[in-house]
Amino acid sequence: MKIIDIIQSSPKPFFSLEVVPPETGLDKEELLERIAPLMELKPKFLNVTRHRDDFTFRQEKDGSFTKHLARRSVSQTAVCATVMARYPEVEVVPHILCGGATADEIEYQLYDLIFMGIENIMALRGDTISGEKRFTPTPGGFSHANELVQAIRSFGEGVRHFCIGVAGYPEKHFEAPNLEQDILRLKAKVDAGADYVTTQMFFDNSRYYTFVEKCRAAGITVPIIPGLKPLSTRRHLELLPRTFSIDLPEGLAREVDQAGDDTEAIYEIGTQWCIAQTKDLLANGVPAIHFYTMGKSRNVVKILKECFFSTD
Repeated sequence: MKIIDIIQSSPKPFFSLEVVPPETGLDKEELLERIAPLMELKPKFLNVTRHRDDFTFRQEKDGSFTKHLARRSVSQTAVCATVMARYPEVEVVPHILCGGATADEIEYQLYDLIFMGIENIMALRGDTISGEKRFTPTPGGFSHANELVQAIRSFGEGVRHFCIGVAGYPEKHFEAPNLEQDILRLKAKVDAGADYVTTQMFFDNSRYYTFVEKCRAAGITVPIIPGLKPLSTRRHLELLPRTFSIDLPEGLAREVDQAGDDTEAIYEIGTQWCIAQTKDLLANGVPAIHFYTMGKSRNVVKILKECFFSTD
């Protein structure tokens, strides 16, 4: 079932999840064991991320350097197949990236997804790889996500094989000069054929509400699903802003600082903050909430039980 149909037919807000493919060397039973506590709660769909393949350079005996593929994780297609076999009732949403693939290679991926019975795709530009200061498109590939969306939408002589999700940034993409320009870039993706938007994580709900308001004013009418991730370690105070170019509210940072070196207290602070965010978003009528699990389940399971299954 297409995600946009799930959104439009759902009588109440629901949750979806995102997992990261495991590192190579992990077998499928280990993967399924990791995600089992999450899947027992029956998410409507599961996004499977994909990071670009990186490369290393090896010096040969003659002094020259040769380039070698350094793939460190299982492919998102393999993860999708594994999840589909164990949980056929849950829709899987693989990420397709501009970076690292030509247009022809992406077309071959689309044929594989159709063969597998997958109807949903998250279309992303992708990040830079080691040694790049800015994103460099693959020769014969796409430079921007709107180009990828347009190619997916026109695939198969215009037959609407896939529901397409795209990313939105309530605090703007770090490469955009301002939020208004970033929203125009998002509109280009929607105009190219995207069906819905899932946002980058945020920790201040007012950022999401302002973002949605500005998107609607710009003519973006598709559903905008908020994305959340619970803070779980002190290191996240520095790692999350640096990695994702987001702000952490002063109140959250202060609570974490006051917890000192108590790792369990910090974990609980992050969990409770996300619970409060989730309840507020649900009270304000969001269509769904997407949770970035990063392969961890304990805090997300607690959040989901408290906000979606509690009878209080």
